[in-house]
Amino acid sequence: MALTLNDVSRIAHLARLDCPPAQAEQLLTQLNGFFDIVETMRAVDTTGVQPLYTPLSSVQEVALRLREDAVTESNQREANQVSAPAVEDGLFLVPKVIE
Repeated sequence: MALTLNDVSRIAHLARLDCPPAQAEQLLTQLNGFFDIVETMRAVDTTGVQPLYTPLSSVQEVALRLREDAVTESNQREANQVSAPAVEDGLFLVPKVIE
């Protein structure tokens, strides 16, 4: 997949970036270089290769440190709202800033 100058201009517009034509050409070269790297990586046959959860697992046995998936916190809404200047029905009240 190769990008065009129109693609770069559109991306810059969506990101609200000011991108002069000279800079757009430079970015086009860089972005297309990134896509070339991705295409090169896609061309590698990875059939039968197990995914790694850490790079260390390719050179040594690594035991994952997993914790039990359990709730360790309780509802602290009231305690957190004690210092609020105004609370109603468990919600923070703030001054209106838009008219």
